[in-house]
Amino acid sequence: QVQLEESGGGSVQAGGSLRLSCKISGYAYPGQKYCMVWFRRGPGNERGGVAAIDIYGSTTYIESVKGRVTISQDNDENTVYLDMNNLQPEDTANYFCAADWVPPCGWGYGEYTGRGKGTQVTVSV
Repeated sequence: QVQLEESGGGSVQAGGSLRLSCKISGYAYPGQKYCMVWFRRGPGNERGGVAAIDIYGSTTYIESVKGRVTISQDNDENTVYLDMNNLQPEDTANYFCAADWVPPCGWGYGEYTGRGKGTQVTVSV
């Protein structure tokens, strides 16, 4: 059974930092999680991609987080990380990870069958 479990969320002031983790388990073959993506759902229920990484380490970011956010993976730990710096109130959202064999790795949430439940990030002024 595929499972993705996020952790690391919390409440921080603007300018603060957080590291989110996504522990992935249940895939029989590494290629089944070719793409690993962090999505977020904001207070207005809007959902969108944040950062993606493929099994070769290639990364993609949305424009608004470039320079502030880094996605990385630890294949030995089957964990994907999202390091977020200089957080702003508009980053407030529930952050959740997703994985699947859907190259090229993009922001189509419906393409990802492996999904976590999320971890809440709240940024105050």
